[in-house]
Amino acid sequence: MPTLSPIIVWFRRDLRLADNPALREAVDRGAPVVPVYIHAPEEEAPWSPGGASQWWLHHALARLAESLEQRGSRLIVRRGPSEKALLDLARETGATAVCWNRLYDPGTLERDKAVKLALRASGIEAFSRNAALLFEPWTIQTGTGDPYKVFTPFWRRCLQETPPPHPIAKPHRVPAPAAWPESVPLGELGLLPAIKWDAGFCDAWTPGEDGAHASLRRFAGEHAAAYGNTRNRPDLAGTSRLSPHLHFGEIGPRQVWHTVARDGPLSEGVRTFLAEIGWREFAHHLLFHYPRTTHEPLRPEFSAFPWRTAERDLAAWQQGRTGYPIVDAGMRELWATGWMHNRVRMIVASFLVKHLLLPWNDGAAWFWDTLVDADLAANTLGWQWSAGCGADAAPYFRVFNPILQGAKFDPKGEYVRRWVPEIAALPGRHLFAPWEAPAGVLDEARVRLGTTYPHPLVEHPEGRARALAAFETIRKN
Repeated sequence: MPTLSPIIVWFRRDLRLADNPALREAVDRGAPVVPVYIHAPEEEAPWSPGGASQWWLHHALARLAESLEQRGSRLIVRRGPSEKALLDLARETGATAVCWNRLYDPGTLERDKAVKLALRASGIEAFSRNAALLFEPWTIQTGTGDPYKVFTPFWRRCLQETPPPHPIAKPHRVPAPAAWPESVPLGELGLLPAIKWDAGFCDAWTPGEDGAHASLRRFAGEHAAAYGNTRNRPDLAGTSRLSPHLHFGEIGPRQVWHTVARDGPLSEGVRTFLAEIGWREFAHHLLFHYPRTTHEPLRPEFSAFPWRTAERDLAAWQQGRTGYPIVDAGMRELWATGWMHNRVRMIVASFLVKHLLLPWNDGAAWFWDTLVDADLAANTLGWQWSAGCGADAAPYFRVFNPILQGAKFDPKGEYVRRWVPEIAALPGRHLFAPWEAPAGVLDEARVRLGTTYPHPLVEHPEGRARALAAFETIRKN
């Protein structure tokens, strides 16, 4: 019986064995499989992975390598350029096919098209599959054949489609080639920080496929049914925390869907959660059809918006020193853990673009570097939504009051007290606006405004009025 030529499986942001269509097809062909990860961050510029994402990537690749070894295989690591690395690897191994799972970021799409053409020009079969989305961006259209710009009709249209197929099982074995090609040691990629700022990350997260499934099981069993009531509470463990696992493909949306929706009729909480998966789909739909929105507003009139330049205010926001406790708590949680509760993300984003009138691009860049779940589609959608310049955007006159938002969604002050300990002794009625507390209350709590905790960068009424005036200038044009 003739020996089949090896197939190269190119791993990217699909760092899992289960529900991995490209890997499954390669294994099912019965040929030896050469799994490879190619490190080429420059090919994703200007959106190369930030520091927090690099930390996650290192650990996710380590876990993937361990999983492959348990199935008689191994992960080959190479440096880019991707096209050259794949052609070299095919020549070294005798591989006659390369497969991968599709990505949808603008730069990655162009790179992948060029790679596919180069492989085929060299006589190598190249094919790709969908592992990242329930519905690929070009499959959902309005009645006139256009992309959607509003979430509700988009998601309604998605739900009219055939339900997502059930996930594909992990292969029991991954056939190995007769000889393994050389591999770059993972540690040589320099993904881990030289200065050890990642201690909080290690306490908060378990990257990898097993960690992803543990998080999903915990959420489905303990929190999904009540998600609609708890998802806005940063003081409670009411969210799934699956976003980094989904971004790196340690788990796929089909797996999430069928795990939370498998027990008969859907509860209101589960429906609400699945709609959040829908927002992820919508973000990729938008970025695919409007690729320039990574750096330009979807609504062109916002190109003339009178943004401020204020480096000191931007630094205070980044450091969690704005004087608004709920904003500062979120920014400190982000720095310590690489993550922030979604309700708080909306609050801190609104504060930056509306109270401070600083460009949404500045916020997007900071989140990109500091979030472990930094995803180009979601980051772009979220920031343009907050700034009012994107699809389905928040109305310009909606300016979150950070005092009321804190009191409403952190009613006992547990979240703020955890992340802003210097004001933890303040009574609840003054916790979200320390500057309104009487001097005696501040003294008793050992809070000295301007010393131990900052004064607000801007008073809420002033910030709101300034934002509305700025929005009015582009409404008139």
